[in-house]
Order: sequence, then structure tokens, then C-alpha cells
Amino acid sequence: MPVPSGSDSLGESKVELERDGVRLAVSGPLATVTLCRGERRNAQTPATWRALIEAGQRLPGDVRVVVLRAEGVSFSAGLDRRMFTPEGIEGEKSFTELASSSDAELDEVIASFQGAFTWWRRNDVVSIAAVQGHAVGAGFQLALACDLRVVADDVQFAMRETGLGLVPDLAGTKPLLDLVGYARALEICATGRWVHAEEAERTGLANLVVPRAELDAAAEDLAAALLAAPRDAVIETKALLREGGGRVYDDQRAAERAAQARRLRDLAGIGD
Repeated sequence: MPVPSGSDSLGESKVELERDGVRLAVSGPLATVTLCRGERRNAQTPATWRALIEAGQRLPGDVRVVVLRAEGVSFSAGLDRRMFTPEGIEGEKSFTELASSSDAELDEVIASFQGAFTWWRRNDVVSIAAVQGHAVGAGFQLALACDLRVVADDVQFAMRETGLGLVPDLAGTKPLLDLVGYARALEICATGRWVHAEEAERTGLANLVVPRAELDAAAEDLAAALLAAPRDAVIETKALLREGGGRVYDDQRAAERAAQARRLRDLAGIGD
């Protein structure tokens, strides 16, 4: 597992989970989640999503940064194509069976799928997606699930659900909208076109673009920079920024004051 530069004190990494194409390894305050079915371009299934949910549940309390990476030439080619066949995937409901469910049942199933894409933004960790090659559909949405994205210069994002008669439903529409705005988000989703590295960086989809050979090192350096700051200050700052989009200006100012008061009292050793 990659370890941030200059962070030998983190110690050896420990594999906490490895199943269904997902591996979780932890080294001190750094966790790495790896999509490890590179031979299938990390195509995703409901089993993948259950493993991703479990990875989030298994994070030790002292983890501060989570890096999401993938083996192989592609980050994730999206949904496993077997899900679109009448036979489906053994042990999983087919699309036809899902469509035959009641409204409540179908809503519950889709909500369970979304769980694999939601925990990355919780306030106590900062998540970084290191993305190479294709990130399509569910793969694009998984990259969007993270707080930050470092991408290789060969990256190709695409939201292909609309072309299949579906919609992006894995919690990706809100972060996409926040990052690139309504008009561009609609155009990307409705056309299903490719978004390459230069556009990704220019529009805010990517924080950083690097040569493919430097992707892991760039993610490690960013993780190291995040770990250098005091944890509670990062948690408070992330909460302010995540929740600020839903507040008016004066309410955000009030939230800043309250957060700063907590930090000052904590640093001074003054309890509530």
C-alpha cells in the first residue's frame, strides 16, 4: 500500500478487508481502498458496493485520510455488463426483478447501493480519489464521491446512464452539479461524452492532473499534506465547507464563529 512521503512513522500497513474486488489497508492515520479487479477494468456489482460499505465501516477511529485507487489500466469501467443481461449476476436480482419490486422495495435497494458512495464525505476523514484511464458511470460517480480527485493525464470520465435509458443514481449528480454547474452537468450527463484530463482540471472535476506514472506518488503527497494539519481543525473546516453551500452568508458567518470558538477553547484546554 502506498505510504505518504516522509511518513515512515505510520508503520506497516495492515489489510483489513479483501473481497469482491475491494481491498482496504490501513497504516496509522492513512487508509487505502483499492479496486483490485483490474482484469475486468474494475467493473462494479452490488457485491462491490457491499464491500465498499464494509470498508467504510471498518475504518479505525484514528484514520484521517482515505485514498481510493484502482489496479489496472482503468479506474472503473462502470457497472458490470452482466447486470444488463437477462441472466444477470448469480445471487443478485436482475434489473427486471428490481423493476418488478414495489416502490418501497426498489427505493430501499437503490438506497443500499448508494451507501457505497456516501461515506467518503463524512467529516472525520478526507478522501482522495486517484483516477486513471476510464471512469465511466458508476466509476465516475465513485470518483465524485470523494472530497478530492488526483487524475492521470490519460483519464476519461463519462456518465453513460442516460444513454442506457437510466439516470445517474449513485449519489453522483449533486457533487457533479456543485463542481461544474447546472449547464455543464446536464450536458455531460445527457450526452454521455468523454471528459478528458484538461477539461476535468479546468472545470474543477480534478484538483490535479499528473502523468500516469506519477499518479500514486501525487496522491501520497496530497495525503501527507492533509495529515500535516491538526485533525480537529481539518474536521471543523471540512464541515464548514460541506455545509456552507446550504447556508446564507450570515448563517455561514455564524457557523464560522461557533467553530472557531470550539477550536480556541480546545487549544486553551477549556472544556464546554
